[in-house]
Amino acid sequence: MKTKTLKKNKVNVVTLGCSKNLVDSEVLMGQLKANKFEVEHEGHGDDHQIVIINTCGFVDNAKQESIDTILRYVKAKKEGAVEKLYVTGCLSERYKKDLEKEIPEVDAYFGTSELPKILKTLKADYKHELVGERLLTTPFHYAYFKISEGCDRPCSFCAIPLMRGKHLSVPIDELMLRAKTLAAKGVKELLLIAQDLTYYGLDIYKKRELANLIDKLSDTEGIDWIRLHYAFPSGFPMEVLKIMKAKNNICNYLDMPLQHITDNMLSSMRRGITKQKTIDLVNKIRDTVPGIALRTTLIAGYPGETEKDHEEMLQWVQETKFERLGIFTYSHEENTHAHLLKDDVSEKIKRKRADAVMAIQQEISMQLNKEKIGKNYKTLFDRKEGDYFIGRTEFDSPDVDNEVLVKANNDTYIRIGDFENVRITDASDFDLYGELIKP
Repeated sequence: MKTKTLKKNKVNVVTLGCSKNLVDSEVLMGQLKANKFEVEHEGHGDDHQIVIINTCGFVDNAKQESIDTILRYVKAKKEGAVEKLYVTGCLSERYKKDLEKEIPEVDAYFGTSELPKILKTLKADYKHELVGERLLTTPFHYAYFKISEGCDRPCSFCAIPLMRGKHLSVPIDELMLRAKTLAAKGVKELLLIAQDLTYYGLDIYKKRELANLIDKLSDTEGIDWIRLHYAFPSGFPMEVLKIMKAKNNICNYLDMPLQHITDNMLSSMRRGITKQKTIDLVNKIRDTVPGIALRTTLIAGYPGETEKDHEEMLQWVQETKFERLGIFTYSHEENTHAHLLKDDVSEKIKRKRADAVMAIQQEISMQLNKEKIGKNYKTLFDRKEGDYFIGRTEFDSPDVDNEVLVKANNDTYIRIGDFENVRITDASDFDLYGELIKP
């Protein structure tokens, strides 16, 4: 029974998972707005007629979060706080039949590439003319910029190709138009994302075109920073680094998930690279772009990982001193190649090994941050929180990396979305503290 009046055509879009999902939600919201829907992203009100949940199906924790979110809104629907509930995204793509059976209260489930079908269900038209149009959910001055969909890599642990399909690059001309559209809205930073940036162009141009793409994007008026996320190490196109070095608005930053370092783990993971080639690649990147910030991601507890493998990874992390590093515990995903292997590392040991890696990284980050004290950095300010204005240097991506905190006082006013020069005065493990350098 309804207990309140729900606003007709008011939609709440809830996004779970990665930045690629976030872009999908923003495109969906842009289409809905063009169809005269009132749209909120993760709205806290309870007057939405329609809720659309964009789910993640990547690893166990993400899948559980998606299921819990669906069940929460099923409860709201039963209580009359929601009229229609739809589910889209990776979990829905991967487990649609199971979800329809287990949670039939959802009005419809959609896959990752069924935006037109969602709109048709809502009696909305798909607006083909809205190239690059999105309702940004990030602060107005930066935007995630998806250059391709899907993945052709054979990594044994990854279910992304099952949910997102084969690699499909967006043509350069279309990306240029999208970048200009975002810049016209005030976006200053593009965060390039894909399942694999370095594969860009192979499907439609028959050659790797990431270097050419970022070269062209860097000429977009109003774009001050371009940041590269999710590069694959095997076959890395070194010409990208030459463009990075030549163009001032391409950040000296590279996110390149390496996953592990021992030869037997890399082989079992089907990464197409060896320990020595990985080490040589990291060294070559740093030699080509001195001062670059390298972010990587690792996996702890992959099937067959021994204490020797773990110790070798610890030593490598200690020696390599990545500027940024994160680590996941292995998730045993059905229908992946690794699912044929025995998941023989306990959850307790997985967590212990991950914690050991992060303990080393915490010390490295502290050391690197202390070295920044007394130096000046161009800083982009994202928000004000409590007594501090909070920003980032070119070496830091939103949400996952270090932040620069500047005390807000009577002499200090910073406009959100502006660049300022900051002198670093203090440092902690994962944050920097500074003061404005006044002109």
